[in-house]
Amino acid sequence: MDAKMFCYQCQETAGGKGCTVQGVCGKKPDVAEMQDLLVYVTKGLGAVTTALRAEGKKVAIEVNHRVTMNLFITITNANFDREAIIDVIEETLALKSDLLAQVADASKLPEAAHWTAPRADYEAKAKTVGVLATENEDVRSLRELTTYGLKGLSAYVEHANALGHENEEIDAFMQRALAQLLDDTMDGGDALTALVLETGKWGVDGMALLDGANTSTYGHPEISKVKLGVGSRPGILISGHDLKDLERLLEQTKGTGVDIYTHGEMIPAHYYPAFKKYDNLVGNYGNAWWLQKEEFEKFNGAILMTTNCVVPPKDSYKDRLFTTAAVGVPGCTHIPLVNGEKDFTPVIECAKKCAPPTELETGEIVGGFAHEQVFAVADKVVEAVKSGAIKKFVVMAGCDGRMKSRDYYREFAGKLPKDTVILTAGCAKYKYIKLPLGDIGGIPRVLDAGQCNDSYSLVRIALKLQEVFGLASVNDLPVVYNIAWYEQKAVIVLLALLFLGVKNIHLGPTLPAFLSPNVAKVLVENFGIGTIADVESDLKTMIG
Repeated sequence: MDAKMFCYQCQETAGGKGCTVQGVCGKKPDVAEMQDLLVYVTKGLGAVTTALRAEGKKVAIEVNHRVTMNLFITITNANFDREAIIDVIEETLALKSDLLAQVADASKLPEAAHWTAPRADYEAKAKTVGVLATENEDVRSLRELTTYGLKGLSAYVEHANALGHENEEIDAFMQRALAQLLDDTMDGGDALTALVLETGKWGVDGMALLDGANTSTYGHPEISKVKLGVGSRPGILISGHDLKDLERLLEQTKGTGVDIYTHGEMIPAHYYPAFKKYDNLVGNYGNAWWLQKEEFEKFNGAILMTTNCVVPPKDSYKDRLFTTAAVGVPGCTHIPLVNGEKDFTPVIECAKKCAPPTELETGEIVGGFAHEQVFAVADKVVEAVKSGAIKKFVVMAGCDGRMKSRDYYREFAGKLPKDTVILTAGCAKYKYIKLPLGDIGGIPRVLDAGQCNDSYSLVRIALKLQEVFGLASVNDLPVVYNIAWYEQKAVIVLLALLFLGVKNIHLGPTLPAFLSPNVAKVLVENFGIGTIADVESDLKTMIG
């Protein structure tokens, strides 16, 4: 293939087929190949740790963290820094080599477990280990579907790890699955399909792990009003998903005269009781990730990217953009984790020299409808359903994106009958959460559970309603699913829903390019997966 690169892991991949010259996300070919190599050596590491566990040997927690962070680095819009990725590859190879020496019979392990080389040879090897053509496109499709699910799962596990919560069983599965993806004897559809669904099972457990980590650390989200305006002091805009980084930043900015604003998927931080004590957490600024080039420029202050969803920045604010954890942008200062702590002094000192933010909008957003908060008003919700005041719930969770076709979700939400309630989580909500959709007997028509990982809350809510109404299946509820996806964290949420038996999910704005026709057919026939068409026909199909 003459392509400079090949990547089709996100929804916006070029032409709906694959990026071959440069990623739509901004990823350059030389970065793409190093990400491919990082995935390959991490699969090799997974093969080694799986062998060690089979021999009854303990795998250190630091090794588990290395695997999750490696996968997280390769998620869309996380890391664009080629040299930083090369450093991680080198560290992983050294770690793998040390562990390989502890395997009793290493000769049975795949080539990826043994491969090592100096940095000068990375480029040549990378060109051979990306999304390779195989004789069976369905095998490739199932392998990639599993890989992307594991990448999404790694993000949720990493956030839980940051709060001191571990699950050795999840780590062992992820590493075993990576090893299985190297196994060419697994070329039958049944075995790989089973691995895909098993990934969904562990996806549920991963989201539960993170939910427990967040709520035990910061309390259960509460119904909250989030300010959208700006103050008169310099600010730091924190984006991404990592609540621990927000906590560190809030502590370190106390008494500095610098305000903290959330952005994108960080807005649900305002719903947690533990963050309400910080008077320097003043509101949310901006919208979904894809608008950041314009909004970051207008923010004027320092910006901290804690996880994926960074867009290669304009020169006008590049010197104000800081990264940490899995995030990397060439030319931007990276804040490392040192002995379990992070020093955000460079971010704070930058902010002090900046002008206050330029106001984008005023008003407020209401959110905080995670599972415990909804359970607290369950009687009111059930009564509204029984009385007919609420006819249907529409799950519109997932991701936002820059494609014009995503305006569909704003129009769809705006045209829903007034007896429907939207359940949402993730940045897809920015398409409609600011619309004047009103309420039903005091119940807002948009119930925001939080970040993309808080789709777990939506599952908990659905299962609770199933229990309350005494239904045999979650699919018997007056709930329909119209989910927008963008990257790999949405993939693991989808696989988790499939594992739980949820059917008839509308997925859009397009089905994943990495689904072969036969794999897509299985999803359609067995799970009722469909894509969006147009607003009017979809309203008729889903709502009636």
